[in-house]
Amino acid sequence: MFIVLLRFVGDKAKAGQFMDGHNAWIKRNFDRGVFLLVGTLKPALGGAILAHNATRAELERLVGDDPFVVEGVVNAEILEIAPGKADERLSFLLGQPTAARNEPPRC
Repeated sequence: MFIVLLRFVGDKAKAGQFMDGHNAWIKRNFDRGVFLLVGTLKPALGGAILAHNATRAELERLVGDDPFVVEGVVNAEILEIAPGKADERLSFLLGQPTAARNEPPRC
């Protein structure tokens, strides 16, 4: 699982020119089952994405296709998370059978 941080660089007003393409890119990746959640970094710092169902290499390629990244509106940072415990509603992110979902991670 990954958190993608998209931080504005330079002129934020430039984002409006590429917003339609950026929103289409977000929709495509929700449709592919890669994006779980997207949101704004406050106050107006950029955006964040919670992603899964992709390798780091695949996600790097997908992020590189974002019009905001291509046009230099944002810098992208990808942080990998190794989930160890989750609320039952998010247990699908652990990729474990139900009985093992809330056990401490094994080292």
